[in-house]
Amino acid sequence: MDSFPCAVLLFSLLCSAAAQGLVVSVEPQTTTVREGDSVSLRCQVGSGAHSTQLQWRKANNQALADNVKIGPNGVVLTVANARPANQGEYQCVASSSAGSSTASAQLNIKYPPKVRLSPTGPLKVKIGDRVSVQCRATGRPRPKISWRRQGSSLQLLSEEIDGVNTVQWTVVRPEDSGVYICQAENNVGVTEAKVEVIIGGGPGAPMASVSHKEMTVVEGHSVTISCQATGSPTPVITWSKLRAPLPWKHTVAGGVLTLTSVGRQDSGQYICNATNIHGFSETYTQMEVESPPYATSLPEQVKLRPGDALSLRCLAHGSHPIQFEWSRVGRGNLPAGSQTTNDGQLVIAHVKMTDGGTYKCVATNHIGSSEALAKVIVKGQ
Repeated sequence: MDSFPCAVLLFSLLCSAAAQGLVVSVEPQTTTVREGDSVSLRCQVGSGAHSTQLQWRKANNQALADNVKIGPNGVVLTVANARPANQGEYQCVASSSAGSSTASAQLNIKYPPKVRLSPTGPLKVKIGDRVSVQCRATGRPRPKISWRRQGSSLQLLSEEIDGVNTVQWTVVRPEDSGVYICQAENNVGVTEAKVEVIIGGGPGAPMASVSHKEMTVVEGHSVTISCQATGSPTPVITWSKLRAPLPWKHTVAGGVLTLTSVGRQDSGQYICNATNIHGFSETYTQMEVESPPYATSLPEQVKLRPGDALSLRCLAHGSHPIQFEWSRVGRGNLPAGSQTTNDGQLVIAHVKMTDGGTYKCVATNHIGSSEALAKVIVKGQ
């Protein structure tokens, strides 16, 4: 009488065991890659499953992108040259006569910021106008947005709402004229966008302009920077240097600033100010002074015994990057076993009598070169 219920119970347990036997997983379950990288997800079915079919899909029934490929037997899904749209949840569906089972993995794509300004500029406005510029930035992770004026590291006050960072001037003044930079940064990269604000004055208001907004000059040369100004009455032009006095070797005549024999300490921002009864206008030139290398050897002379270690260092002042090259005067090639480093060091672990002589270091940058000599004396006991 009890055999029928037992048979039903046994059949139920067997079916449950068969359904539970289809175990599927995806590795890795969560992975993050940079835009442009490639990544693979592997679908694994537990042992004991037979005649299993694998199918990949994206969550919410989204179609797989054209850069997503499925390997033989459907085991491996590969995303080549990943792009932001590839981010999301990927599902592997395993099907067999015992039923089906699904496992999923989350793919995250990091990419550097992309920046868009509105309006793009240049913005031509009048003194007293209200001006605002919006900066939108996308990126993953979400980028941090900031504003600054070109030539300055000071961050401007701005307002950010729903990912839009806005810098604004309630009432623009002549000195607000210039180039402004929106910078978006995350742990993948930094992106900048620039907008120029050009301010026109009312009747008679001064407007200043310079011959060069940016200059790169060589140390020891003379430099002239011209400043012109419009306005009525004719504006008075003066020159100054940001956070420093003007170099002592300077002259100003007719709005032209002349610097004689400039040095690296003269690098910086030079400001032209034009003033009349209606107000003032400022503009600037950013000047960078570069110099050729000046090389010295440390030490300049050394006395050693055979078997001692030789270490010479070439030091150089000047604009970077600087490359160093060692040679032996009169012989060209360095002794066998010599080692040189990118920072100008020459090392011989165990000198020989024949290693004595004069060694020359040549330091070179994009402006010029300089030499330094070191005398090495090797004497036996």
